Amino acid sequence: MTQQRKPNRLIHEKSPYLRQHAYNPVDWYPWGEEALQKARDEDKPIIISIGYSACHWCHVMAHESFENEDIAEVMNYGFVCIKVDREERPDIDQVYMEAVQAMGLPGGWPLNVFAMPDQRPFYGGTYFRPQQWMHILKSIIRAFTEDRHKLEESAGEFARTLSVGVAEKYGLHEGEAVFSKDDLRRMTAEMKVRFDKISGGLRGAPKFPNPSVWQFLLTADYLQQDSEVRGQVMHTLRKMARGGIYDQLGGGFARYSVDERWLAPHFEKMLYDNAQLVSLYSQAYQVTGEGLFRDVVYETVDFVERELTSPEHGFYSALDADSEGEEGKFYVWSAEEIDEVLGDDASWFKDYFNVRRDGNWERGKNIFHRTMEADAFAKERGMEPMEFRDKLKKAKSRLFGVRARRVHPGLDDKVLAAWNGLMIRGLSDAWHAFGEKPFLHLAWKNGRFLMENLIEGNALWRTVPTGEKGVRGFLDDYAFVIEAFIALYQGTFERSWLDKATELTGYAVAHFYDQKDGLFYYTDDSSANLIARKKEIFDNVIPASNSAMAKNLFLLGQMLGKDDWTMMAENMLAKVAPLIKNESGYLANWASLLAMKTVPFYEIAVIGPDHLAVARELQNRFIPNKIILASELGGTLPLLRDRSAIDGKTTIYVCFNKSCKLPVHSVAEALKQIHGN
Repeated sequence: MTQQRKPNRLIHEKSPYLRQHAYNPVDWYPWGEEALQKARDEDKPIIISIGYSACHWCHVMAHESFENEDIAEVMNYGFVCIKVDREERPDIDQVYMEAVQAMGLPGGWPLNVFAMPDQRPFYGGTYFRPQQWMHILKSIIRAFTEDRHKLEESAGEFARTLSVGVAEKYGLHEGEAVFSKDDLRRMTAEMKVRFDKISGGLRGAPKFPNPSVWQFLLTADYLQQDSEVRGQVMHTLRKMARGGIYDQLGGGFARYSVDERWLAPHFEKMLYDNAQLVSLYSQAYQVTGEGLFRDVVYETVDFVERELTSPEHGFYSALDADSEGEEGKFYVWSAEEIDEVLGDDASWFKDYFNVRRDGNWERGKNIFHRTMEADAFAKERGMEPMEFRDKLKKAKSRLFGVRARRVHPGLDDKVLAAWNGLMIRGLSDAWHAFGEKPFLHLAWKNGRFLMENLIEGNALWRTVPTGEKGVRGFLDDYAFVIEAFIALYQGTFERSWLDKATELTGYAVAHFYDQKDGLFYYTDDSSANLIARKKEIFDNVIPASNSAMAKNLFLLGQMLGKDDWTMMAENMLAKVAPLIKNESGYLANWASLLAMKTVPFYEIAVIGPDHLAVARELQNRFIPNKIILASELGGTLPLLRDRSAIDGKTTIYVCFNKSCKLPVHSVAEALKQIHGN
């Protein structure tokens, strides 16, 4: 029996991804002054290897190369080797991902970058086969010894590229965010060209859910009543919910589909995807009342609560794609396995979920997916819909029980402030759509967890600190926790959430905001210096931290009467507006805010004994251009000040642009004022 190696320094790290490499023969360091000083003292190039725990190809390269004694020997001899969890340290990932893309190479993970002893990159890439990796290692050692001046030249050039700010790089300048309904129509028309009318989503593969895109289009439909846009949004959500990207047994979405039909997922499940998709499906339900969308929300929340929630009510980051060394093994089934579990019920179940005897995926296995809803399938088979739904529920429960006894995918138990904030927002949107108190209660408990464990004064930690060791919050942590606390206020009308959102925003403005170009840095002014201090403006799978902060400043400006924050949001929007108009698919969260400039933005005050019920009834409808403040007796907030319940009845004040319509006593009357009919 081979004796296990002694662990390297990563054994003491909190990140599960780093600890996965603790028994590699590579002499890994975590990112920090010890490793960087060693590189300077010994004058060695640095390998910066970046990944995350649910990354399949990160595991493959680790197994093939980083567990290989011969390769490790070369790495340890010629380099200082640093492992980085991109989810824990996205600031490092941003810098070196941009560097690799500047080299003309595609980005992705694992990300492996070679840098000079002073952190300046000169070469990199993503996954390398073992033979490639060994060849590159030896070539760089030779070049560093014999042709160092060439590496210095490359490193200098890439450092200069990284130092260029976003304003200069994209031609952003001061202006006014002039935006019309014609602009909105043009933006949606350009996105329509990319619609996949058959499979939903946007054309091509792989297919990512991209919640920001569909939330923007849902907002655009509300503002301009575009049936084609609405149809594509709903078509996309149905296709995703029926596809293999959605866990048909246990709820929750995988990160993306490798094909254009949403059939074969990359099986990792991320908190941030599921958080945003809970929001999106909740809002789609508000628009359509469609039962499928309701089911997706309830099942996804169940999944998050069951598998991604800590005993202290923090939300974990992710589930791995792999179990027992195979991607998707936990989730897929052979036809014979289903026969064995379901017996007489196997035949119709396999038809419903498109299971084939020879498999619809790899190695004779099947990924469950549907082409129709339960009621339509029941009708086609001559079954009563209620009876079929009951049979389906029982069959799924039996298979779920068998699956639960399999070896589970690895859990990344990091609790990240930003992603927890997104989940609070998702649960709050689900509360508005369905009125299920457990949704709001789960959001509230997570909010308390963040307050007690990740907030120190007016500042945030990204992860729960251990003693004096912790990672300071980045801009996305502030942006999404602020957004979450605004959402918790809108769900509970407890003033403390709004106060804490205000305090965190004040800290972000003081320590992240660049007065020179009117945008926020990703790192605060006390962070350890990297070779570049970046700003994040493009919305990706997660919205850009700058677009989220612009929304927060806009909403808080309206709610608190802080005109300076409203103006700050306006200036940010104006600076990015030309990009938004031309590249709305890559700035969809910005586009949602910009679209609000085409209509009045309503500030609604609800005051009186039934303020919670009345506010709840208003929130039950999808009205993106509104905020609600509610209280029994008025209050000190500008919109509530000097207002009261008229004649003792709960009273609704609908206001916009610092003026209010006549107070009314029913939601129906308030909706007439909002919709102008």
